Amino acid sequence: MTRSRLCLEVAALAAILVVPLPVGAQTAPSLGSAQSFAVLGGSTVTNTGPSVITGDLGVSPGSAVTGFPPGSVVSGTIHAADAVAAAAESSVTTAYNSLAGQACSHDLTGQDLGGMTLTAGVYCFSSSAGLTGTLTLNAQGNPNAVFIFQIGSTLTTASGASVSMINNGSLCNVFWQVGSSATLGTTTSFLGDILALTSITLNTGATIAGRALARNGAVTLDTNQVTASACAPSCPTITLSPATLPTAAVGVPYSMTLTASGGTAPYIFTVSAGTLPAGLTLTSAGVLAGTPTTAGTFPVTIRATAANGCFAELAYAMLVVTSLPTLPQAFAIALALGLVAMGYVRVRRRSRAG
Repeated sequence: MTRSRLCLEVAALAAILVVPLPVGAQTAPSLGSAQSFAVLGGSTVTNTGPSVITGDLGVSPGSAVTGFPPGSVVSGTIHAADAVAAAAESSVTTAYNSLAGQACSHDLTGQDLGGMTLTAGVYCFSSSAGLTGTLTLNAQGNPNAVFIFQIGSTLTTASGASVSMINNGSLCNVFWQVGSSATLGTTTSFLGDILALTSITLNTGATIAGRALARNGAVTLDTNQVTASACAPSCPTITLSPATLPTAAVGVPYSMTLTASGGTAPYIFTVSAGTLPAGLTLTSAGVLAGTPTTAGTFPVTIRATAANGCFAELAYAMLVVTSLPTLPQAFAIALALGLVAMGYVRVRRRSRAG
């Protein structure tokens, strides 16, 4: 082999070796109305043991939430088959489709994630994905580095498995799009948001720094901790109106429309604490209406949730009186009082004349 030919072959090989890998154009999807949720199921959410959920917990279109207590929801609210949960599920579907539609930059089909150190990118599995041991995500000093895992069918972790982030990365930018169901083994320490088409199961002691969001199936918990990443969008001040609610009366039809401003419309209105007076309901559009059946003062807190997940709450003390006179009744009462007064004056004048 001549020297010139050898140099050409070496140069060609070097050119092949330094061909850059595709530059990741992956983007983190917006979670919209699901932003505040740590756990969201499509059919049910069930729990065993003292699980701690930091963030909202919900289910839609199913309505069953069981195991709370002994489980607890911290810094959040349970939404079972209400408008907030329905909007959150819709947002999960949108985010799921966004993740599934992004171009794969690294095909890891057939490989175990355990022991790997990965940089930002879109990692795809044509079927199932497994994790035994530790997966390390290296953000390489970029706090905006995005890690997306597209999994064709199931995601399964072994007992004691873990996912960790190094070099200034954010857990807010780690997403697991799972084509069927995800199962975390006992004491798994997981990182990122799981968006599963079907169900999510956390075995005893598993934890997630992120979210468990199931589109159609159940979320099953057993002595777990799930902490929604503190990556909420920068929220403006949202104002609810009116500041106070007009007095209602037993047996008298009532209607009042609440509004919100300052955030991203449309808004969804829900009762986040307390109860409405019997006979009244609040629609997701903010219409408070009905016919009260019980008098009293009813403390109730109403939440307005904007389209991007930001929300505001306002506490009301709604007064329901026994009855309010109608206009004819009020006129009759006034007339009667006037006649009585006139009679009293006449009596007084006669007595003086006498």
